[in-house]
Amino acid sequence: MTDDTGPWLVVGLGNPGGEYAGNRHNVGFMVADLLAERMGARFKAHKARAQVVEGRVGPPGLASRRVVVAKPMSFMNLSGGPVTALRDFYKVPVGHVVAVHDELDIDYGALRLKVGGGDNGHNGLKSITKSLGADYCRVRFGIGRPPGRMDVAAFVLKDFSAAERKELDYFVDRAADAVETLIVEGLERAQGTYNS
Repeated sequence: MTDDTGPWLVVGLGNPGGEYAGNRHNVGFMVADLLAERMGARFKAHKARAQVVEGRVGPPGLASRRVVVAKPMSFMNLSGGPVTALRDFYKVPVGHVVAVHDELDIDYGALRLKVGGGDNGHNGLKSITKSLGADYCRVRFGIGRPPGRMDVAAFVLKDFSAAERKELDYFVDRAADAVETLIVEGLERAQGTYNS
């Protein structure tokens, strides 16, 4: 990673608008909302076409880290523009950018943290990688594969099922913990604790 003094940019990926709020594709927004709540801050509109919250995570004092939590207000497939504008505005090194997103190839609720890699067909990651390169952090939140022959696009744009919602708060909480651990204690520690 890079120096520890610079800010971190945590980007929860999703689609803006109430009709998408409970979708599987919006789990990144859900994690961002919880991180903002933990910081005791409210999202504000930013000129980079995003909602942002600024605060700190980690223990008080020198060990805490400056963090900007953002929700791009573009649609998922255009996330790269707002993310790049925020990265430039806050002068965040690419290694301090964290994308929180849904992941089809991981079981529901499981997490995987990594740096770099492909986009695995995820349009939000594809857009960010096109703008920033691939060397940013990812917190991948498993949503599982669609049942039967359901179209992937239809699946990610559906709300979590009633059964999934029973555990959703717990899994979102765990993902927020993973983001904070990544920022404060580093990728290896976070992977050792949360990768499943």
